[in-house]
Amino acid sequence: MDNFWNGIYGQESVKQILSGLIYSSKIPHAFLFTGLEGVGKEYFALRFTQALNSKLEDKSKAALINTYISNFSEPYIKYIFPLPRGKNETEGNEPTEKLNQDEIQLVQNEIKQKTKNPYYRISIPKAPNIKVNSIRDIKKFLYLDYSDILYRTILISDAHLMNDESQNALLKSLEEPPEGIIFILTTPYPSMLRETIRSRCWNINFKPLSYSDIKNILIIYFNIEQELAQKIASFSGGSISNALRLMEHDFELLLEKTISILRYSFGIKYSSALDQFSEFISDKNSDSIKLLIQMIIIWLNDFQKFRLGIKDFYFVDHLETIEKFNRRFSNIELNNIVYKLEKLASVFQNNVNINLVVLNIIFELSALVTRF
Repeated sequence: MDNFWNGIYGQESVKQILSGLIYSSKIPHAFLFTGLEGVGKEYFALRFTQALNSKLEDKSKAALINTYISNFSEPYIKYIFPLPRGKNETEGNEPTEKLNQDEIQLVQNEIKQKTKNPYYRISIPKAPNIKVNSIRDIKKFLYLDYSDILYRTILISDAHLMNDESQNALLKSLEEPPEGIIFILTTPYPSMLRETIRSRCWNINFKPLSYSDIKNILIIYFNIEQELAQKIASFSGGSISNALRLMEHDFELLLEKTISILRYSFGIKYSSALDQFSEFISDKNSDSIKLLIQMIIIWLNDFQKFRLGIKDFYFVDHLETIEKFNRRFSNIELNNIVYKLEKLASVFQNNVNINLVVLNIIFELSALVTRF
């Protein structure tokens, strides 16, 4: 495989597609990189831009330009992501013009972290959307004359976070960009983008990373100890972002709470199960609940594997719980409960009452054994 992709884990089909485009010189003006959060979409966008500019005859200039691209330096690359709204900000302001000094420093620090670690995910408080100011600012970037570079990229991270106004503004820029300009939009949720935007982009889908790739990225880029990295990787679902959430929520504690919640729920000990939930989500963080639901579903899937004689378990250190449950409830039906739990996990977008969701989870788990 081409050395454009040295150090990037997985995504062999994506590497093949992009390599073919680089060699053909037939470069679409807009791409939509889709797939799970935390699988390297932005890293590929950077490397793709660098690979295209490596074709410059002046190799020292190409190397310098690629350093600028690595640092997200304009006018070589424009990096757009959600930003907070400044005090008294209007749509006529520059994207960061009305931010206070602390907010600007935070944005700069986040970008610096991203330059050091391509798998780092930028996260800025009170920044739920991509502002229309950021999209309108693209016009200035488009019409700068930079003849010393072959291709310049406008990279829009989490493009689904553009509201209707931002998407409308982007459409105008997407229609007829100047030569040498490439748009790359990344998102796990392409359906949240307008069809008129999707239809103008060359769609490339990214697959989940292998557990081995996740483990290596955690060790190399996040300095996580090997044994823990291996455990977390197996629960990550192929996403670095998921793996890091597991780390942030104390993975070992998460395992412990999952087993306790299951044990108390199956034992019809509602109060004890609720206490276990409450201890883990004392800050009423919806991410904590989602992770617990995810872990419960994984345990239920492990139980199903156990019944089918499949040995590939996630909860390999907790097989005793699965064996005991199977001895008592070997014939219970699990398909409906997994569906219901997944549905409960999805309702957090609707600002539902977290305590109500927790009680529903406990009752659904308890109902498995009471119906039996």
